[in-house]
Amino acid sequence: MDRREMLGVVGAGAAGLVAMGGTARADDKGPHAEHLKTLDECANTCGRAAHHCLEQLRKGGQNAEAHVLAHELAMDCQATCSLATDLTARGSRVAHHVHGACAEVCAQCAKACEQAGDDEIMKECVRVCREAEKICRQMSQQGQRGGTR
Repeated sequence: MDRREMLGVVGAGAAGLVAMGGTARADDKGPHAEHLKTLDECANTCGRAAHHCLEQLRKGGQNAEAHVLAHELAMDCQATCSLATDLTARGSRVAHHVHGACAEVCAQCAKACEQAGDDEIMKECVRVCREAEKICRQMSQQGQRGGTR
């Protein structure tokens, strides 16, 4: 197996784990169930927004620089929301640190998506990122005061 094949296998395995994790968390009834749902929704929406931006770039559409930035931040937001979800779901003692970073990434992603266009996927990305930002700021502050775990 060459390096490319190995990376493909590892990537497919990681994608499968993320997909399974999102499904398992959807049924969570714990104290942060609604927060987890919002963070999962943000990660999924950012994934769609990143793909949308790539499609716009492939088409050679207008506003290319804005789509490049929105794509990069949507990918970062997807990863950060997924990490925040995972740490929260398992009650990590350091989750509040990630929540603080996640709030910042969500804010930047919302701004970039807003500037990239006004089609439905970008509007949805802005809406969901702002919701996730609000939740992450609250959870970060709660954790700093000792409110989590």
